[in-house]
Amino acid sequence: MSVRILIVDDHPLVLEGLKSLLADAEGVQVVGTATNAIEAIAFLKGNEVDIAFLDINLPDISGIDLCKKVKDQFPEVKTLALSTFNERAYVSRMIQNGASGYLIKSSGKEDILEAIAQVQAGGYFMNVQFDQVTPATAPKTVPFLTRREKEVLVLIAEGLTNPQIAEQLFISVTTVNSHRQNLLIKFEVSNTASLIKLAAGLGLI
Repeated sequence: MSVRILIVDDHPLVLEGLKSLLADAEGVQVVGTATNAIEAIAFLKGNEVDIAFLDINLPDISGIDLCKKVKDQFPEVKTLALSTFNERAYVSRMIQNGASGYLIKSSGKEDILEAIAQVQAGGYFMNVQFDQVTPATAPKTVPFLTRREKEVLVLIAEGLTNPQIAEQLFISVTTVNSHRQNLLIKFEVSNTASLIKLAAGLGLI
């Protein structure tokens, strides 16, 4: 079954560009487009959508606020921020509001299809690294994280201990420790401080 995509952007060129890029892609179907948040919410109410591409700068409310509305009203819909290079702070806030990553608007077809595949599978996708993360210490792509790993990562960044995280997520301390170890392995770091620094640099927290 095809992954159903909704594209929300107020620039006709971006809408048409993404639609034409995905037109002949196997397993992907653009089921709708919207130029503002009101249209997007209306479309989601009446149609089945798997992933919504959300422009950060929309004419009525920002993509950041729209992202939160989509997560609250349509929790099964995954969201991807569409951004330009200079929107780092906004991207981080969209991730906090539930986005599964972001795509630079000038992305090629390969990146877009990779993003769709990763997000549909429950992971994160980001195709740009922020300046303060040096290539020597950063993985080339954002590691694939499960939903639970994302939750644990955010709570680690908030300074919670393993028992506190276990209590908050209703899982055992052993399970939290296992997630923590997996995160260290996936990000190729040896301690929590490096993990938080790298995750923040990639806009995940």
